[in-house]
Amino acid sequence: MDQQRSSKMKVVYTVVDRGQKSYWVRVGVGFENQDGSLNLKLDAVPTNGTLQVREWEPKEDRDFGGREARPAEPRFA
Repeated sequence: MDQQRSSKMKVVYTVVDRGQKSYWVRVGVGFENQDGSLNLKLDAVPTNGTLQVREWEPKEDRDFGGREARPAEPRFA
């Protein structure tokens, strides 16, 4: 993806508090218009009514807080 387009792309989250932990749940994407306004495409609507819009970062540039990102392990019942 070119730099111009990726700089206008956003990621939309909601933050869910569960006990002592908070979880960031991705609920959609956003795109910045030429006038600076945003278009949001939501896959889910948060029940707490709060959206967190962040700059999109390519996977290789993301900071995982000192942890290495790895694929989720398959879970079997």
